[in-house]
Amino acid sequence: MLAVQAETFTELREKLKAEMRKAPPVKTERWQGVPVNTDTFELQDVNVSVPLHGGEGLEHWRQDTNCNRPWADDHFLERVGGEPLNPGTQWAKWPWGLSAAKFKTERFNHTYMERLWPKFARRTDDGVLPKPPAGEYGLRKWPAVDNRPKYGIAHGYGDLQDLIDLLAREPHTRQAYIPLFFPEDTGLSDGGRKVCTLGYQIMVRDKRAMIWYPLRSCDLIRHYNDDCYLAVRLLLWVIEQCRRLNPQVWNEIVPWTYSMHMTSLHVFKNDMDTYLAQEKQNGNV
Repeated sequence: MLAVQAETFTELREKLKAEMRKAPPVKTERWQGVPVNTDTFELQDVNVSVPLHGGEGLEHWRQDTNCNRPWADDHFLERVGGEPLNPGTQWAKWPWGLSAAKFKTERFNHTYMERLWPKFARRTDDGVLPKPPAGEYGLRKWPAVDNRPKYGIAHGYGDLQDLIDLLAREPHTRQAYIPLFFPEDTGLSDGGRKVCTLGYQIMVRDKRAMIWYPLRSCDLIRHYNDDCYLAVRLLLWVIEQCRRLNPQVWNEIVPWTYSMHMTSLHVFKNDMDTYLAQEKQNGNV
């Protein structure tokens, strides 16, 4: 296990890059469901944490995480908009959008929007789900769909709004977790892409809100910065929604700790070569 703590995301990122220089090469059979023939450098079982110190200024976190701007903000609003969009629009504006396009037909096999709003993500014969009018906070009042298998599942799907409702009502719950890795992702399934994020958990203690963010896989060069920012912003957004529902309690609760676990933190060899060349040019190696 590799445990790394830092006072800022900037410091944390540099520590992880230094560790990655010592990482062994690993070759997997597939990447994003597609056969590959290239090495990655990989760190396994990586735990990181950064204190948030109550900071709620988005510009500070944009700069500290070095996320892709304005894409990260635009995509975040797409994620929390209450619609199970697939494909959505922001994927094409991601810096590696051309790479993402290789995994898309008319739609992707999953999106974060579908996983955050699964009770509404039904697939109709024509692929079209009529949009109801926007409700409170801009979230659309979609008709709930019973997505349960015929046997064994006692309840319908929950979603991000259910997590907010629970936290607003019970701020000290241990149950405020939303999964993004679903049973359909288990094993071979369709052989395609699998969501990297396992889920998000938010806990509150002593008027301090913490987010725990487990991932099965994370690319340090292409995804890590945005993943950190989007998770921090999710925590801030959830706090904001809970303040609207229960201001008496939540107006005193502040963001406090960011924790992230990555089973595999990796970099492609060509990306590592580019990074090391840049470091050498800057006199850092």
